[in-house]
Amino acid sequence: MAIQIAVIGAAGKMGSRISNSLKRLSDYTVSYVEGNDAGREKIRERGDEPSDLDVAAKAADVLILAVPDRLIKAIAPLAVERMRAGSLLLCLDPAAPHAGVIPPREDISIFVCHPAHPSVFNAETDMEARFDFFGSGKASQAIVCALMRGPESDYELGESIAKAMWNPVLRSHRVTVEQMAILEPVLSETVAATCLTIIREAMDEAIHRGVPEEAAKDFLLGHLFCELGILFDQTEFCFSDGALMAVAEGKKKIIQSDWKKVFHPESLQESVMKITGH
Repeated sequence: MAIQIAVIGAAGKMGSRISNSLKRLSDYTVSYVEGNDAGREKIRERGDEPSDLDVAAKAADVLILAVPDRLIKAIAPLAVERMRAGSLLLCLDPAAPHAGVIPPREDISIFVCHPAHPSVFNAETDMEARFDFFGSGKASQAIVCALMRGPESDYELGESIAKAMWNPVLRSHRVTVEQMAILEPVLSETVAATCLTIIREAMDEAIHRGVPEEAAKDFLLGHLFCELGILFDQTEFCFSDGALMAVAEGKKKIIQSDWKKVFHPESLQESVMKITGH
């Protein structure tokens, strides 16, 4: 018997992606829910029929919240109160569950998953897959999964759906919700995206100071590739003494000495609260 899935936010970017992935599989029967006429019309335009929240949530074995973090605070109570006992709420990001935005219901399970996106070291040979930056069905990627509440069988159910949504999946890692929140937003956004933004701004500054744009871009992206290879153990080469000296000096001038405080539990909680508007 097919598993009944309700996708809340089915017309959005993420909702459309996972809806298209799930509806191709005979294991699932999917209902598509949107809160406004424009969203419902988008669902019809792609050949699907929108469903009423009340009907879809009550019938669902699994309800997927495919809505932006800032909207979950408003939408989650409407969806969760309609879920039947024993069903599974699947969240696509750890921020809302970790922030306590999901309404408490002890008679439902909560599963959280998130894609890692294709690695910079991916071995894809097809050009479409090679430039599938977000993992949109072309390139393989890892995923992380957490069972926040519920029986072990619901972890297996949630992981199977996560693999179907983010297919092709290279590896699936089991973590806790807190560990997933450490991965995002802290590791991947607060730290990595911030550092990469500074790198881009540094390239722009080099161009502003007279370096030809294409020369700056080629030089930087080439060095990023070999430096990532060194730092993430993809090559036997190592940094030169001069490069190590430059890194040591750069840290003193660019990085705050106590920057790892962003990983502290109170900083993590503050971050997810801001993301969800809680």
